[in-house]
Amino acid sequence: MLDEKVCWEAVISKDAGSDGRFYYGVQSTGIYCRPSCPSRRPLRRNVRFYKSRSEAEQDGLRPCMRCRPDAITLADSNKLRVRRVSEYIRENCENGRSSSLCELGREVGWSVFHLQRTFKRLTGTTPKEFEKNCRTEVLKSRLRRGPSVTDAIYDAGFGSSSRVYEQADASLGMTPAQYRSGGHGVTISHVSVITPLGLMTLGATDRGLCFVQFGESEQALSDKLHAEYPNASLEKMKEPYPPIFQNSIQSLLRYLRKEQIRLDVPLDINATAFQLKVWKYLQSIPYGEVQSYGEIAAALGNPKATRAVARACAANKVAIVIPCHRVIRGTGELGGYKWGLDRKRVLLDTERSGMAARSASR
Repeated sequence: MLDEKVCWEAVISKDAGSDGRFYYGVQSTGIYCRPSCPSRRPLRRNVRFYKSRSEAEQDGLRPCMRCRPDAITLADSNKLRVRRVSEYIRENCENGRSSSLCELGREVGWSVFHLQRTFKRLTGTTPKEFEKNCRTEVLKSRLRRGPSVTDAIYDAGFGSSSRVYEQADASLGMTPAQYRSGGHGVTISHVSVITPLGLMTLGATDRGLCFVQFGESEQALSDKLHAEYPNASLEKMKEPYPPIFQNSIQSLLRYLRKEQIRLDVPLDINATAFQLKVWKYLQSIPYGEVQSYGEIAAALGNPKATRAVARACAANKVAIVIPCHRVIRGTGELGGYKWGLDRKRVLLDTERSGMAARSASR
């Protein structure tokens, strides 16, 4: 099923990266278009979304004469080939095999150079990084159902267990054995505090924060934390809190009260290479400023990766510390925020007024 909210955001931003993934029809005009169509934005109530051109045409719509959704362009061809490369890498990872660049190039008729450049431009990552992420996902799947950790490691195509354990913090957030058991052996301390934005729950391992989220009740937030680590030992922290945890809480509260503009707290999070790249960039956006998904994608060297940037923002589990609230649409609209647009608006207003107060006091 198509996610209509995501589709509509792609239409609003005229996201060329979504071309071929779906089409939108305008009932008032009787035409269907690519998401990147340069024509004037239609009213939302007149728009329907389709997974294929045939679906749109069966609904009585005709192709737009401006964006020509029925024409196969070079961009379409490149996307299809990149999709084929992605599928080929996934298939090999499922079978415990690696894919050389020469092998991938032969699969789609591209040179190694053209493959590397086009794949990164359209996906935001290199074939090697993509394969690494796929292999990690296969490992996670094997760990969940495999008879042993060692079998899962080798079935996923890793040449040795030592390499997996070296990369465990970045790819799993814990050791393979701990991940396989749903966080068994990992202790996560958590506490809920009232903030100017409502209830906030913080969770942390002995290495740093792994969970900072807003919600309506302690139970709902506790359920979210449990869903992340179903077999971890969740302990409600009692006062007095350990110094490192107390400092993190106070830093977040001072930020929300406009008493502090920098957040330098330890984190213990797991992510893909691309997510980490986006999150690190978000932390570099100055307090009180905003950037669009497209600007961030361009700054990371991949202007077409706007949707990938949006997905990385949506995957953020540590609100405020990784400031995804500073990302807006290219149109100037707020865009989405997993903890509610009202909170996003307040966060941005807080930062702007905090900057104005500091400037006035100088």
